Amino acid sequence: MKKNSSISSLVFIVILGFGCLATYAAYGLWGVAGAVAVALAAFLFAWFAAIAINIANQWDRAVVLRLGRFRNLEGPGFFLIIPILDSIPFWIDIRIITSSFKAEKTLTKDTVPVDVDAVLFWKVIDPRKAALDVADYRNAISWASQTALRDVIGKTVLADLLEGREKLGLELRRIIDERTEPWGINVISVEVKDVLIPSGLEVAMSMQAQAERERQARVILGDSERQIAEKFGEASKTYADNPTAFHLRAMNMLYEGLKGNATIVIVPSTAVESMQLGALPGIMAMGDGAAKKVP
Repeated sequence: MKKNSSISSLVFIVILGFGCLATYAAYGLWGVAGAVAVALAAFLFAWFAAIAINIANQWDRAVVLRLGRFRNLEGPGFFLIIPILDSIPFWIDIRIITSSFKAEKTLTKDTVPVDVDAVLFWKVIDPRKAALDVADYRNAISWASQTALRDVIGKTVLADLLEGREKLGLELRRIIDERTEPWGINVISVEVKDVLIPSGLEVAMSMQAQAERERQARVILGDSERQIAEKFGEASKTYADNPTAFHLRAMNMLYEGLKGNATIVIVPSTAVESMQLGALPGIMAMGDGAAKKVP
């Protein structure tokens, strides 16, 4: 449809104003008949001039048809057409345009229903093809995007769909661009906004992830125990060859266990003898720096 132009309206008003003056003058010269003829001529001339003058914005291209056949593209800026012979059925916006599209309750390759929302970034690079080769290029892009999204979802398992959004966007861009290229449209990128799965499956996946984390924690703990056992084995070999070091270590462990708070520790008499602490049998009680042995 033709866009309204303030300049066209101004030209119409100015010409009509001069026509009114000419009508007044003609009335004095030729009477009523002459005035009517001048007024009609002024109105038709103003109307034709207003239709002929057009201005396209920087981002617009006007598709001009002459007697139903493509003549040329006009714009940006000022241009003229021939009224009646020429028409402008389409004004094409060549800026980058965003379109949102979605696929609801679409089954993945592993038969999981998902809802996917995405955004398409595209622009018209050939206004002639966009106007002449497809009836409504905006609706065509929308439907092409939705069908491509459903097709890709049906070929992808849920895990890849959740983890590989960037890869999914690249695949969608390739498919949609192939379909829209004959229409003079270039797909710049496709961004997947959200992937929604059934609530029951979401809970199950959460439990699975929690179980997997617990399994990893147990594996790490078991590996730590193995490493500790290996270190203890190496330490035992060192202590076997050096009894003095073994006694010092035992005394240090006993001291570390008793120094914090008042504590009662049962120590075998053999351990006391091996550490050469005396032959007092029983139980050693130590608190606040004092030690006692109870038989």
